Amino acid sequence: MSDGRTDRRLDAAWLSDGALARLLAVLDRDGEEARVVGGAVRNALLDEPVGEIDVATTALPDEVVRRVNAAGFKAVPTGIEHGTVTVVIDGAPIEVTSLRQDVETYGRHAKVAFGRDWKIDAERRDFTMNALSAARDGAIYDYVGGLDDLARRHVRFIGKPDQRIEEDYLRILRFFRFNAAYGRGVLDPAGLHACIMARGGLEQLSRERVRMELIKLMVAPRAAPVLETMAGTGLLQLLISGVPNGAHFSAMSRIEAALGLPPDAMRRLAALTVLAREDAERLGQKLRLSNDEQERLTAMADGWPRLDPAMSRQSQHALVYELGGYFGDVALLAWARSRGRVTDGAWRDLATLPQRWLRPMFPLRAADLIGRGIAKGPALGAALRAAEQAWITADFPSDPAVLSAIADDAARIKG
Repeated sequence: MSDGRTDRRLDAAWLSDGALARLLAVLDRDGEEARVVGGAVRNALLDEPVGEIDVATTALPDEVVRRVNAAGFKAVPTGIEHGTVTVVIDGAPIEVTSLRQDVETYGRHAKVAFGRDWKIDAERRDFTMNALSAARDGAIYDYVGGLDDLARRHVRFIGKPDQRIEEDYLRILRFFRFNAAYGRGVLDPAGLHACIMARGGLEQLSRERVRMELIKLMVAPRAAPVLETMAGTGLLQLLISGVPNGAHFSAMSRIEAALGLPPDAMRRLAALTVLAREDAERLGQKLRLSNDEQERLTAMADGWPRLDPAMSRQSQHALVYELGGYFGDVALLAWARSRGRVTDGAWRDLATLPQRWLRPMFPLRAADLIGRGIAKGPALGAALRAAEQAWITADFPSDPAVLSAIADDAARIKG
């Protein structure tokens, strides 16, 4: 139909009950209209989990704030210059954005004008499957062919791909990320060509925005084939400043699945491109990773060449003790880099060792050595380190007599 209304309906409990229904009842009346837009509609139609729910409305931002406050909700002007108000109801935040069109487009800082035309608002979005909207009665509106593309799992830019990309170069990464998350089959040729031609624009993006998209892509269901396409076009190398290894990435994905582990972006990123510490450091700078993420990558880079199922049980225990919580990451990366199959029992035993052998605490203390004549100071520290190493070499004994002998030896050596 010309007004975008289709014969499809969205039957979702969250649309008719709870905080969202209360908000729509306030905004969708008295001459104004409000609908759910974007990802929530897309995911609901695909029977996939729905995360954040966004609302669009014909009401101007000031009117949204007025109505929200009058209803007893909390209005937070998180992006009011672009028409966005975050409404908090019973602790649940819902973004409400007034219909708009881009007057000037330059990434996140586009200049917009508010309007009342749902078609124009839909046409300013990135992909057809993201431009669907749903009224509170469940009616689905489609102005750009999103339902057909959704049925085919085909990620397609709205209008001319090069124009959409020039509006915000992050859409290059979103094209690949959405294909990895929702797409099927061959990537849209026109969209792929536009991404390749505009790849130089990636340099204009902040590292934080690149990191956000790349991390989401890493854990998507079809990440492996999409990353292969990106590597074939040279786009992936621009993002990671290194040489990707798709085989190791795929191996890590299969191992995670075999062990029943959720996809992990840092483990997969390490498998893709981290061979040594300098690779981890390069990625940390390129993507502005957090301290925790950087530490994980560094631990994996340093540790993976040291693990092998053929090593002695004592050596395995020693590495669990040394690596602590990083042992699992390191073992999975070593497995992914090996020729071991996902059904390899030896690798599985090594990777899951911390589940069976709990990392113990070093039982000797400074007082144990002071009582044996070691004075406080550098000698005491050296004696403690020697005792700990002897305890590790003995495979972490807990017998009091053995521990006493270890303390005696350390005190004799350092005394």
